[in-house]
Amino acid sequence: MRSRPPCAPVRRPAASTIRYPDGLFHSLHAVHAHEVSDPHPARWPEKEGKRSFLQKVVEFIHPGPDSLEELIATLAEAENNQVIGADARVMLERVIRMADMTAGDVMVAAPRMDLIHIDASPDALLEQVIGTAHSRFPVYQGARENIIGILLAKDLLKLQRAPELNIRALLRPTWFVPESKRLNDLLREFRSNRNHLAIVIDEFGRVAGLITIEDVLEQIVGEIEDEFDIPEDEGDIFSLADHSYRVSGDTPIERVAQAFAVDILGSDPDARFDTIGGLIAHQIGHAPTRGDRLQLAGLHFVVLHAKGGAVRWFKVSRVEETGAGD
Repeated sequence: MRSRPPCAPVRRPAASTIRYPDGLFHSLHAVHAHEVSDPHPARWPEKEGKRSFLQKVVEFIHPGPDSLEELIATLAEAENNQVIGADARVMLERVIRMADMTAGDVMVAAPRMDLIHIDASPDALLEQVIGTAHSRFPVYQGARENIIGILLAKDLLKLQRAPELNIRALLRPTWFVPESKRLNDLLREFRSNRNHLAIVIDEFGRVAGLITIEDVLEQIVGEIEDEFDIPEDEGDIFSLADHSYRVSGDTPIERVAQAFAVDILGSDPDARFDTIGGLIAHQIGHAPTRGDRLQLAGLHFVVLHAKGGAVRWFKVSRVEETGAGD
C-alpha cells in the first residue's frame, strides 16, 4: 500500500454536534452518481481502492465536526490526506454551501425571462427559438404575469407535420415554486417530477423569475456548457436567422466595429479595452449576467452566456432592427 505523506492528525470530536444541511447526504449521493457514471473513470485516482468515493467521505467526516466551516476545513484536510481529489472537494463544498441557497438566489429575474405570447405566429416562434437557443419557454396570455404553460422547442417540430395544430395544444403544465425554496429540495423535486424548468413566485404570488435544473446543478458542478456553447477557437461572429448576430465576448473591438461598419467608443475616453466583452461589461457597470442588455454605437447587445464575470456570447442587432418590445 502506498504510504501517505506525513500530516497532522485529524481531530475527531467524541460526538457530533453539527446539524448537517438538509439534503446534504442526498446531494452526496448525487455527486457519487456523477462519479460512477463518468465515462472517463481515469478522472478519479486509482488509489482510492475498492471502497466507493462516497463511503470514504462518510467515513472521514463521521463523527462530524462542530460547524459547517469546520466541515469544509475537514474536507480540505481530506484532500491533503489524499482521501478525495481536488475536484471532489470543490464539488462537496458547493453542495454544503448550496444548503443555504434558495431559488431566489439563482433564478433568472422576471424582466430577463424570454417569454412567448400564446398568439405568436409559428414564424415568430421559430425566430425566437433560434435567436435565444433555449429549449423551454414560458408562454403567457395577456399580461406577462399570466403564465399559462411551458412550450418545448422540440414540440414545434409537430407544426411541420400538422400546421393547423393550435399552439395551446403543445403546452406543458407550469410548475410554480416559491422564492424561498431551498435548492437541495428543488433539485430533489426536479429529479422526482422530471421537470426541467420552474416559475418562481414571490410572497405575494407574483412571478419573480424562472429557474432550471441546469441553474441548480451549476451550483454543484460549475458552469455547464452544451452544444450551443461553441468553443472560443471556432469563431467570433455568426449570423442568425432573425438577421441578428452571435458575437463572442473576446472578439476584438476593432473586429466588431469593422463587421458592423460602426465606430464603437465607450463613455469613458480614458478607459482602454481590447475585447467587446470588456467594453460592454464596463458600460453595464457590473459583472454581466445572462439577459443584460445595452445599446452602444447603434447596436443592441444582449448577454447570452456569461461565465466567471466575463461574457462568453452576445446577441447583437442593429437598433433600427430591434423590435420595440425587445
